[in-house]
Amino acid sequence: MSVSPFRMPGSLPAVCEAAWPKDVGIMAVEVYVPSQYVEQAELEEFDGVGAGKYTVGLGQARMGFCSDREDISSLCLTVVQRLMERSGLSYQSVGRLEVGTETIIDKSKSTKTVLMQLFEESGNTDVEGVDTTNACYGGTAALFNAVNWVESSSWDGRYALVVAGDIAVYATGGARPTGGAGAVAMLVGPNAPLAFERGLRGTHMQHAYDFYKPDMVSEYPVVDGKLSIQCYLSALDRCYSVYRNKIHAQRQREGLDKRCSLEDFGFMVFHSPYCKLVQKSLARLMLNDFLCHPSPDTESGPFSGLEAFRDVKIEDTYFDRDVEKAFMKASSEAFENKTKASLLISNQNGNMYTPSVYGCLASVLAQHTPQQLAGQRIGVFSYGSGFAATLYSIKVTQDATPGSSLDKLVSSLCDLQARLDSRKKVSPDVFAQNMKLREETHHLANYIPQGSVEELFPGTWYLTRVDEKHRRQYARRSVSDDRPLEAGLLTSSNAAEHIPSPLKKMPRIPSATAGPEGLVISNGDH
Repeated sequence: MSVSPFRMPGSLPAVCEAAWPKDVGIMAVEVYVPSQYVEQAELEEFDGVGAGKYTVGLGQARMGFCSDREDISSLCLTVVQRLMERSGLSYQSVGRLEVGTETIIDKSKSTKTVLMQLFEESGNTDVEGVDTTNACYGGTAALFNAVNWVESSSWDGRYALVVAGDIAVYATGGARPTGGAGAVAMLVGPNAPLAFERGLRGTHMQHAYDFYKPDMVSEYPVVDGKLSIQCYLSALDRCYSVYRNKIHAQRQREGLDKRCSLEDFGFMVFHSPYCKLVQKSLARLMLNDFLCHPSPDTESGPFSGLEAFRDVKIEDTYFDRDVEKAFMKASSEAFENKTKASLLISNQNGNMYTPSVYGCLASVLAQHTPQQLAGQRIGVFSYGSGFAATLYSIKVTQDATPGSSLDKLVSSLCDLQARLDSRKKVSPDVFAQNMKLREETHHLANYIPQGSVEELFPGTWYLTRVDEKHRRQYARRSVSDDRPLEAGLLTSSNAAEHIPSPLKKMPRIPSATAGPEGLVISNGDH
């Protein structure tokens, strides 16, 4: 007698584990970054700081930003519709949609409900999920909820769609160059090329005021920079320790007694407030490996010359320059091989908050071949201030053949560098003017945005007006524009590959035809 795949897996005996949907994880990824950026080197001069403070000290080259034409809803509308069009996916085949964001424009209405307007033509209103918020961790929480849904008794056989999006802006000062903006959409289902390793999550949650947004009428956070770094690094230590204990216990059940270390990861990606912190974080994992090793070889290999640090206490090393310098040097080869490629979007676009770590994942996929990725374990560290953090792992499928799900995923991101290169550079003065405009108009009613629609990429959703009751209306710029970025954008009527629902094929809906203003929708005024 066969076991129904919809029964609660946890209620089944171990011999029936096959009833779990297999290899649940990420099927497709779409990335959206704004069409304008400012050079960090020029920003250094504009801000009157020393040359290299942002470019070397933070490791940032460019910072993307939005005019008042874009808000969190428009970012998410853009990235969701782009994923649906490029994959040829039917809106009917999505049974869960959840948004992770900390960019709040309404204290009651979720961004997810705005996105439901994209589903109207399909008639699909049976879509679970709302918004999830905790600083930069919301996207990860939403992703975990999606994976858990597919693996649960609630799953109805359709895909889950996860959206992480934010606009990261800061008041004038030292934190402003760590801003950015963007959105990442991820399709979640079984038999995925990027499968979540079951049971391998190390989480740490704790109360701290390292970064928070108590002013409801401002986009700007309150930041304790030093405390934020300490919270980030301490969370990394704790999550890595929990993860290693879990994988070690798993191996012992399988008759193995091999301890976990950096060597177990083909790639390691991190939430990236700025690139230099990511490099320090990889060094931190090597420090953890060194201190936990019963008898590390300090004569040769990666731990060579580190014997002086054998007795340091991990909690005393957050700002120890000697430890930091020694382990950054010791981990330099590991950084080049496992992490550097992940910083493409972070370096070129800045901190996107919730999408940051998934922009890093997309950057790895975009810069490697399916053959280089096949079979690899990718470690993912997600952190959100306040604070919440998890280190988990993804296993890449072994199948890298042409036309495989991995091949399609990698191919969909191969133009990522071209997308970044196609953006328009603006002067620091124009950037500052845009920040000032956002600051003054962020929560105005009866407002028509001033930013240029022509500067947006084709296919971008944008804000057309905010009425006297704060109801927001949006339109989509035509996708037929000749700009190079969207050369690979496919409407659902001519998509190269249709992804059917996991349990049954779902019909595609035809793409809506639209002029320069495109289809106009609102955030609740029908």
